[in-house]
Amino acid sequence: MAAGGGGRNVPLGSGPRDGMRRDGGTEPYWSRIGGEKVLLLSASAWGLLTVLTPLLTHITSAHLVFMTSSRFLMGLLQGVYFPSLASLLSQRVRESERAFTYSTVGTGSQFGTLLIGGAGSLLLEWYGWESVFYFSGLLTLLWVYCTCKYLLSEKELTIPMNYLTRGLSIPKQTKVPWKQLFRKAPIWAVIIAQLSTASTFFTLLSWLPTFFKETFPESKGWVFNVVPWLVAIPTSLFSGFLSDHLISQGYRTITIRKFMQVIGSGVSSIFALCLGQTSSFCKAIVFASASVGLQTFNHSGISVNVQDLAPSCAGLLFGVANTGGALLGVICVYLAGYLIETTGSWICVFNLVAAVNSIGLCTFLLFGEAQRVDTHSVCFNRIKDAETKYIMGLDETHGRKECWSSFFLLRAVAGGLQSHPAQRFQ
Repeated sequence: MAAGGGGRNVPLGSGPRDGMRRDGGTEPYWSRIGGEKVLLLSASAWGLLTVLTPLLTHITSAHLVFMTSSRFLMGLLQGVYFPSLASLLSQRVRESERAFTYSTVGTGSQFGTLLIGGAGSLLLEWYGWESVFYFSGLLTLLWVYCTCKYLLSEKELTIPMNYLTRGLSIPKQTKVPWKQLFRKAPIWAVIIAQLSTASTFFTLLSWLPTFFKETFPESKGWVFNVVPWLVAIPTSLFSGFLSDHLISQGYRTITIRKFMQVIGSGVSSIFALCLGQTSSFCKAIVFASASVGLQTFNHSGISVNVQDLAPSCAGLLFGVANTGGALLGVICVYLAGYLIETTGSWICVFNLVAAVNSIGLCTFLLFGEAQRVDTHSVCFNRIKDAETKYIMGLDETHGRKECWSSFFLLRAVAGGLQSHPAQRFQ
């Protein structure tokens, strides 16, 4: 029986180390479950779906409908990653360590793009598109198995049955104070900035390969598909280290967050504009690498600012902002294609990226803050206690940083799933 509750237990829940209050108070169902359990459940589902995708396409005649539905479901399952991570970081990582931790885990996207991109391309050529799905899906399931077996204890993988039944009906006092939060200008500032950065990232991710193929048809594909993402790994790590170091030196948190965002949205946009003006392949690679690499400074800006503002519901707020960013990304990707068709110039695409980034950056610079705005939230006392503990909510003086390494690997697999051409059926 898991500590902190009575009744029967079922797998994949949380014990007291998942942030359950010890004073008997009631808190939201999603806080009782714990972000790491949500990740395990979603990773199990999307890994299994990825493995089954090639098999199911051979036994159904409605290929297009099935594949569209499976990719939509994949997006829903992977969509919980960053909100869950934001929730975990806000509750179990000190403010002075958040940027580097988030940046380190975030580099999994670039690492996965390189890993699945390289290995997946070979599998695609040697064994067909199905092998890419088997490879990435089995990697995800292997991650779930290793995490459950070696990183999480039995208590961390159980939840009292009565908490599940209570979660079906959430009392009024446990609901997120949406009205209170959305009356705050800093909340809107970070959401608008997240909308902007997410949409421009998707635009560059979608159109950069086409730009290089059309502008430099004689160039090697592996160069422009690998180098920018390879550069993004050290820049992301450096941004996290620099941010935490400056905060530990006494600089105001909001000053550092805005500084990082100026680099992530402002300076990166300058290099994107330069990319549209150059006719040299080498310069284009440098500008693209700088633009993509400097965008990772957002990990130490708005991405952790959500946790500064409302750690008690950072996951929900990040989920709202990220969902909006994905939807706006669809619009921006379509608009970029429309501009290319109507004008025949790539300059318009990079102007669009710079304009959208500028809107988000200016909003954040004007209204962004790092003071907590959720002090009346029902979860406030729990988060206040959790802020005194190390990574993963342990009472010991050292954190289990191997768990964050595990989340890095999961992000690598998820990033590869999203980026490899075979997964887009091209």
